[in-house]
Amino acid sequence: MPTAAAPIISSVQKLVLYETRARYFLVGSNNAETKYRVLKIDRTEPKDLVIIDDRHVYTQQEVRELLGRLDLGNRTKMGQKGSSGLFRAVSAFGVVGFVRFLEGYYIVLITKRRKMADIGGHAIYKVEDTNMIYIPNDSVRVTHPDEARYLRIFQNVDLSSNFYFSYSYDLSHSLQYNLTVLRMPLEMLKSEMTQNRQESFDIFEDEGLITQGGSGVFGICSEPYMKYVWNGELLDIIKSTVHRDWLLYIIHGFCGQSKLLIYGRPVYVTLIARRSSKFAGTRFLKRGANCEGDVANEVETEQILCDASVMSFTAGSYSSYVQVRGSVPLYWSQDISTMMPKPPITLDQADPFAHVAALHFDQMFQRFGSPIIILNLVKEREKRKHERILSEELVAAVTYLNQFLPPEHTIVYIPWDMAKYTKSKLCNVLDRLNVIAESVVKKTGFFVNRPDSYCSILRPDEKWNELGGCVIPTGRLQTGILRTNCVDCLDRTNTAQFMVGKCALAYQLYSLGLIDKPNLQFDTDAVRLFEELYEDHGDTLSLQYGGSQLVHRVKTYRKIAPWTQHSKDIMQTLSRYYSNAFSDADRQDSINLFLGVFHPTEGKPHLWELPTDFYLHHKNTMRLLPTRRSYTYWWTPEVIKHLPLPYDEGFLARSPANLECSN
Repeated sequence: MPTAAAPIISSVQKLVLYETRARYFLVGSNNAETKYRVLKIDRTEPKDLVIIDDRHVYTQQEVRELLGRLDLGNRTKMGQKGSSGLFRAVSAFGVVGFVRFLEGYYIVLITKRRKMADIGGHAIYKVEDTNMIYIPNDSVRVTHPDEARYLRIFQNVDLSSNFYFSYSYDLSHSLQYNLTVLRMPLEMLKSEMTQNRQESFDIFEDEGLITQGGSGVFGICSEPYMKYVWNGELLDIIKSTVHRDWLLYIIHGFCGQSKLLIYGRPVYVTLIARRSSKFAGTRFLKRGANCEGDVANEVETEQILCDASVMSFTAGSYSSYVQVRGSVPLYWSQDISTMMPKPPITLDQADPFAHVAALHFDQMFQRFGSPIIILNLVKEREKRKHERILSEELVAAVTYLNQFLPPEHTIVYIPWDMAKYTKSKLCNVLDRLNVIAESVVKKTGFFVNRPDSYCSILRPDEKWNELGGCVIPTGRLQTGILRTNCVDCLDRTNTAQFMVGKCALAYQLYSLGLIDKPNLQFDTDAVRLFEELYEDHGDTLSLQYGGSQLVHRVKTYRKIAPWTQHSKDIMQTLSRYYSNAFSDADRQDSINLFLGVFHPTEGKPHLWELPTDFYLHHKNTMRLLPTRRSYTYWWTPEVIKHLPLPYDEGFLARSPANLECSN
């Protein structure tokens, strides 16, 4: 079967911004600096963004000549015989996007990066520093008194803190999805790929220069999953104007990679967390779900294992496992004006037909397939009803939705009061979580890009034969997902996800022929390394949503934490409380502005004048939405037809031959 080339996301890896009085010229090249592209940005428009891309690929010599002629042409125009007409403004590694408040547009450039991981030879970078440059020149600038305040709010989103990108690997999708695109037959890929053929024109015609023409054609590539892209709104204005090579999509969350040596064989363990840009925000200001089924603090965590002796997608051995955390998908909130550490939980709207939960689970079926397994860790027994409110409503919603689903695809609901078991001296929390983890991984399976190794055929393990997912000629697919939640989706959730990840890691190592049984003990180097990765992952996600690092860690639940940990936990609790009470509102404003949830408009209330952002995130409060879905057939018909396979992995969903699925 003919296969397509690896999906190219962005081939412009090095940029230089040149400045004249009337124009910016953004010159981008590949890493080897053998091919160049040029964007022309007009600086004479006070409020509009005018960008022209001729889509011609230049050589290094052609670009040098071009810049020389630009310099000479602008010098002559301005009568500056002794000085340069073209200034080198800044060097960069990518364009985050373009944004406008009340004056003109800004361009945001990545000026510093750090390599964090390598997957199949594709580098993943962390944004270390950015530069925000105002485009219109001073002679046409129309000043506004509130511009500086909007700029400060926008820059309060620290792009140097846990934003990641890759030039050649789609971070918004899972490894399973990316390698599915890689194996897609060329005929089908051509019918699904995005193409844009446009006649070229001379972008330097009014500069008095002669350039070579050339037509620009988009290459074969997969579309990013916009839910996990954080600069989608910033790139939206240029998406249809410039060549695909300029578009660099960034994700927010976590990325870490560690190296293991197993009997001399190098193995890379990579952990990637993708934070949703929908209904995004801070702990007490974003709870539950919005009217479109997007939930607060939704994070997709993927652990990728690869045999580092062969770093190639086509020849190497790769495995991945994906799980999700997210707020309970109901209309609920907590009022922080009471200044209580645990504000009372309020159900904001009655939803007897579980409409918002239906939208949420329909999204999950589309992206992950079935089964969907909910691990609900909130308290079930309390003296004063608090967390139990959510449990009761969630049970009712799942029960209602399940009665209409085909029996083989019903949502699996696992309630487990983790806090109660933690207090018990008789129960070992992690042992119980391990039992749940085994049952979950057996149902969903995991992804591996190679057939079962000879050693697993020669010495079969009984657990291996019970594994779910789909078996295909080239390996195994994960079908379905574990969705874990507590109230905050921070401490308890991270420990539960670690235990499920540890169980999946054992199967992954076994599938690659690195261990003889799909079991891993706690006191091994592999698990210690994996635990450190998960602690960093949990701390990072907790800081982003809750304002502090994890309060309760894996060691806390193992009851082996040192005595000094207790004082640290108290400090983290105080830090979280301070952040929630005093800085979360400002952080929420910044996120709303950065993600384009709020657009500053002349003559309308400013962001800081709004009493609430509720109507910004709940679109049904501002306009009538299309007709509601059926209360009984609540899913998308095309999605349900392809279960247990995810509809988003279109090629496999439409070619069920040679698939052997079991749940």
